[in-house]
Amino acid sequence: MRRILLTIVMAVAALSTAVAQIDRRVQNKPYIDLRPLHFGILIGINLQDIEFENTGPQTIIDDDGTKHEELILCDADKWNPGFSVGVVGEMRLSDNFSLRLTPTMHFGAKHLTFINTKVIDEQGQPLRQTQDMKNTYVSLPVNLKFAAPRWNNHRPYIMAGINPTINLTGGEQDILRIKRYNTMAEIGLGCDFYLPFFKLIPELKFCFGLGDVLDHNHINELRDANLKAYAGSVRSAQSKMIVLTFYFE
Repeated sequence: MRRILLTIVMAVAALSTAVAQIDRRVQNKPYIDLRPLHFGILIGINLQDIEFENTGPQTIIDDDGTKHEELILCDADKWNPGFSVGVVGEMRLSDNFSLRLTPTMHFGAKHLTFINTKVIDEQGQPLRQTQDMKNTYVSLPVNLKFAAPRWNNHRPYIMAGINPTINLTGGEQDILRIKRYNTMAEIGLGCDFYLPFFKLIPELKFCFGLGDVLDHNHINELRDANLKAYAGSVRSAQSKMIVLTFYFE
C-alpha cells in the first residue's frame, strides 16, 4: 500500500510539474494593467429592442362626434442589427477593480407593427400599420469592472453600471416616439486578451431601460387624426439593448 501511495504521489507531482511547464507563456504587455489610467477605442454591434404595454380597448371620437371602440396591439416584431463606435477610459482602483467610462454612439433601428383588430382589410385580416423606428443613441456609461487574476495572456471579468443615453432621432409624424433622455442599467462579461502590441477585449453586455421611455406628448403633435388611435394604443415602453463590443487598448 505504501508503494502504491508513493507511486501516486510521485505521479501527481510529475504531472503538476509538467502542467506548470506547459502552462507557462510569454507575458505580453506585462505592465499594462499597472498604469493608473489607460485609454482605447471600441467598435461593436448592437440589437435594440423595446417592450410595450398596450392600452387595450379605446373609445375613439370622430370629427362628427361619432364614438366607436378600437383595439390596437403594438409590438416590436423585428430586431435590426446596429453599429456602435466610441472610446474608452479606464482608471485602476486596485488589483481587481477598475472604473471605466465608455462614451459611445449606437446606430440602430426597431420595426414596429400595429394590429387594428376591429378593422378588416380586403384579405379579411386585421388592418396593420408599421413603423421603422430608427434610433441613434449617445451613451455615457460608467461601469465598475471586476477582473480575475491574470492567467498567461487572458483575464476574464464581469462588469455592471449605469448608462445615461441621449436619443438624437425621431420624426415629428412617426406614430410613436421615444423620449430624448433615458437611463439604462447594464451588466456584462468579457475577457482581456494580451497581444504583443495591444490588448483586445471582447465583451457582451445587456442593457435594460429604467422607467417609461415613451414620449406621451407626441400624440398631440400628430396631424393625421387616424394615427392618433395607433399612438394611443401604447401605455408605456421599456427599452432594451444587447451589445457585443471589441475594445482596443
